[in-house]
Amino acid sequence: MSVKRIGVLTSGGDAPGMNPCVRAIVRTALYNGIECYGIRRGWNGLINGDIIKLDEKSVGHIINRGGTILYTARSKEFMTPEGQQKAVNTCKFLGLDSVIAIGGDGTFRGAMALSKYGINVIGIPGTIDNDISCTNYCIGFDTAANTAIECIDKLRDTMQSHERCSVVEVMGRNAGYLAMYVGLAVGATAVLVPEDTVDFERDVIEKIRSARLNGFTHYMIVVAEGVGSASDIALKIHDAIGLDPRVTVLGHIQRGGAPSGRDRVNATKMGYLAVELLMAGKTNRIVCTHEGAFTDVDIEEGLKMKKGIQKMEEDVLAAMTGL
Repeated sequence: MSVKRIGVLTSGGDAPGMNPCVRAIVRTALYNGIECYGIRRGWNGLINGDIIKLDEKSVGHIINRGGTILYTARSKEFMTPEGQQKAVNTCKFLGLDSVIAIGGDGTFRGAMALSKYGINVIGIPGTIDNDISCTNYCIGFDTAANTAIECIDKLRDTMQSHERCSVVEVMGRNAGYLAMYVGLAVGATAVLVPEDTVDFERDVIEKIRSARLNGFTHYMIVVAEGVGSASDIALKIHDAIGLDPRVTVLGHIQRGGAPSGRDRVNATKMGYLAVELLMAGKTNRIVCTHEGAFTDVDIEEGLKMKKGIQKMEEDVLAAMTGL
């Protein structure tokens, strides 16, 4: 397959490392004589023709920048056959023979839909939730985790000074990977994730009691947003044992900031591999990591995979040991 003109977009929630990934795609493409165009504002940009030419200068000095220079958005119109046909028409009109989409599962479902119209697509996992089941690692996760860890470490200082209980809500939508990783890193008293059924007495109250009986006077409860409101959790703790927990919702601060070294390197390798796959004649693939290696999987097969709590725990331990 001869690749002449690639479009690249970022879609869904932004993640630190998207810019280094775009940079790697553009530089790899240009090195191999392939034109590269940025599709702004996700699939909406492809529908509306919001496209700019990318060159060495346009991706210079972005490896250290958070967010995405291509902007991002979610597109309801692209979920319809009419919207998809508009996107295909844009590709044909501008001569885009391939599209590389950086984002989460919604982004990949969009790419898979586009592929059914004959457009070559490659997906690159970029989401702080780290909930793409076919890969051990997603761009943005490491930075988000480090941000949450830094915030909780600071919070712990004041909680310890006042001998208080703190309930911290981290992002992750309906996935608990980020909460589990962060909870392990900060030595949380308890971690609540949506993939596991919560027995409040066993999983929270008894752990606080055990900590107190072992001489601790402050307690850190990390809650994934998919479990429910941190305020509700705090109220239940108060009603059960009389503590007056302080609630902190970290929110979108976890998505911001300069990408970590790990996110920059992984994003660069994934962007490079995406272009290599297209040049090798491969399409409809998701770039992923497996047991420390960078590889790829069929996009339809990858979207069918599920990451249960056991697999999540294995991935957490692998991430913690740097595998």
